[in-house]
Amino acid sequence: MLVLLPPSEGKASSGRGAPLKPESLSLPGLADARAAVLDELVDLCAADEDKAREVLGLSEGLRGEIAKNVDLRTAGARPAGEIYTGVLYDALDLASLDTAAKKRAARSLLVFSGLWGAVRVTDRIPSYRCSMGVRLPGLGALGAHWRAPMADVLPEAAGNGLVLDLRSSAYAAAWKPKGEVAGRTATVRVLHAPTRKVVSHFNKATKGRIVRSLLSAPSVPGTPAELVDALRGLGYEVEAETPGQAGRAWSLDVLVDEIH
Repeated sequence: MLVLLPPSEGKASSGRGAPLKPESLSLPGLADARAAVLDELVDLCAADEDKAREVLGLSEGLRGEIAKNVDLRTAGARPAGEIYTGVLYDALDLASLDTAAKKRAARSLLVFSGLWGAVRVTDRIPSYRCSMGVRLPGLGALGAHWRAPMADVLPEAAGNGLVLDLRSSAYAAAWKPKGEVAGRTATVRVLHAPTRKVVSHFNKATKGRIVRSLLSAPSVPGTPAELVDALRGLGYEVEAETPGQAGRAWSLDVLVDEIH
């Protein structure tokens, strides 16, 4: 099982660990694309704070995030699973998983990022600010920047099992499963049952709890159909739309009245 996650806007501090070692990150086929974003982001933030704030879409109160980007090469690095915070990651609560579930998380979870493309939760990275919706002056829109390298690397990372896609639309733009991989991919929305609308807190918290439950289960689903059965077995109300033709992903709606 491969689980595709969005990052969080808020991030923990980098701490005092050893600095980033780009060559140590998973998915080495993304190395050149990562270096290009890192170089431009650091240079932009070091050269013109006001321009960097505009490009990154930061409010005046978040101006301090720019200094964080300037120091990306020298700041301490921590496992990505500790850097990413927020509702989804609080609900997932990686630190409290048992040993077997933590090992499964290390193999299964892939966090998408405007800066790194995608990283495993065990990859050591510094805290940063750069969403997938950013358009850098030199590289352009990051979603488009990542498409070609992702298309080369992600099909192999997907392996032969289920691909559970929990990304938001901005991050989904960086890689869309195709062909045989798409056929074993399930995209999941979480809807507030009474209104049938996506409500941010319901959406993020429920996705975190779903992933936690799957990581902790005796076995993981191997297909979208098995995922539907697993989620229903966990007590979720699930509406499944099977693909009408080959090479299309399954679409699942999880309906919640309150956080499980």
